[in-house]
Amino acid sequence: MTQQKNNRLLSIDALRGFDMFFIAGGAAVFLAMKGITGLAWVDAMAEQLQHVPWHGFRFWDLIMPLFLFITGVSMSFSLKIGLEKGLSKAVLYKKVAVRMLIMIGLGILIKNTATPIFDPSEIRFVSVLGRIGIASFIGAVLYLNYSARGQVYWIIGILLSYYAILFLVPVPGYGAGDLSFEGNVVGWIDRALLPGRLLNGTYDELGLLTQLPALCITVFGCLAGKVLQGSKKGNEKTVSLLAVGTVLVAIGLLWGLHLPINKKLWTSSFIMLTSGLSFMLMAVFYWLIDVKGYQKWAFFFQVIGLNSLTVYFLYNFIKFGPVSHKLFGGIYAPLPSEWHSVFQAFGAWTLIWLFLHILYKNRLFVKI
Repeated sequence: MTQQKNNRLLSIDALRGFDMFFIAGGAAVFLAMKGITGLAWVDAMAEQLQHVPWHGFRFWDLIMPLFLFITGVSMSFSLKIGLEKGLSKAVLYKKVAVRMLIMIGLGILIKNTATPIFDPSEIRFVSVLGRIGIASFIGAVLYLNYSARGQVYWIIGILLSYYAILFLVPVPGYGAGDLSFEGNVVGWIDRALLPGRLLNGTYDELGLLTQLPALCITVFGCLAGKVLQGSKKGNEKTVSLLAVGTVLVAIGLLWGLHLPINKKLWTSSFIMLTSGLSFMLMAVFYWLIDVKGYQKWAFFFQVIGLNSLTVYFLYNFIKFGPVSHKLFGGIYAPLPSEWHSVFQAFGAWTLIWLFLHILYKNRLFVKI
């Protein structure tokens, strides 16, 4: 844990905090309210905070892609600063490679409660953190060696290749182009090549093949970072981000007419849709916070975003629900029993945020 001077745009940290708010407890509050308020909009919001079983899209399906996108935005600033300091590409490669290995290791730790080190077949080797680490490394390599146009060509090549693989590679017993849970080529490759435990037994959405399209979101984030670093005025940058986002969303929806939007398969249409929405959210946060200067409302999210790794670990390793009940249970005990889970979830998130606020006040941030 080290002291850090924030050289990034405040909107980047706020958007990251907005994303992490839902990951680390915020969504639990809304889910606990589902069906007990009598308010249709609350139930609709709670519905959006659950993954689609297979094909389709909800807000919750955007959460991880948005984090991959923000990772790319932040990384573009970090790499630019490194180059301006005179660091060689070799040094920068080493930094992102070490970070990747640490993220993979931490991901295995989180995804395997009581890691069965003496039984590797029961270890889940893929994870959210591992995916972020790998995408960051490959994204950095592309950023350091290709122009913006070159990076776009890489994205197009990867997404079209992945599209072709999904439809053209035959799976034994199912044939080619089967996008069902049982017959898709992604699961077949995982079963054949990925060691250890697969999340769904015969398939893992964070497996080998889906890493290819997923890293494109981080590259899109790097491109958004280049827009933010440009010499244009703030309003012009905002328009550029919105324009790109609109085009990507349109492409994703049109592509989805043939290639279903599917988060578990990380289909190319899903990548375009979520990348476009991420561009749009980045534009809104940037315009409000850094262009117009409306920063007070974003403080809540900035506290979270500056310690995103901390909040992710806190939520995965500490059971804040029982702690919340122990501290606040007597306060909400007189309320109807169906509301107890709501206030317990709210209390748990409050405890997390207060801890992060203490770190923020002391300028302490956990980084890799």
